[in-house]
Amino acid sequence: QVQLVETGGGLVQAGGSLRLSCGFSGGTLSRYVMGWFRQAPGKDREFVAGISWSSGRVDYGDSVKGRFTISRDNAKGTVYLQMNNLEPEDTAVYYCAADPTRIISTVAGAYDYWGQGTQVTVSS
Repeated sequence: QVQLVETGGGLVQAGGSLRLSCGFSGGTLSRYVMGWFRQAPGKDREFVAGISWSSGRVDYGDSVKGRFTISRDNAKGTVYLQMNNLEPEDTAVYYCAADPTRIISTVAGAYDYWGQGTQVTVSS
């Protein structure tokens, strides 16, 4: 059974940076498209970033383009989300997700496996 564990969340001031990590176990990471989503209180879960099996393709939500970078290290079983120039609007619980298909989807329902989430809070 695939399991995902997110780490790296915390409190940061606006303009600061954080790097989230997603540890993958129970399968072969290189066979999964990986995504990051976030959910703020009272809002729907929002696509943040996705990366293909071999890192050949990436996709980002419009609100984070140019500030966030997704990457993966299949040998280490880890997916990363580097977040720079953080804004208070980035405050949310961030989730890692795994999809066994070949296409990066921006829809949460396409992903089969989810982590428990990590809180990111950006103060102004």
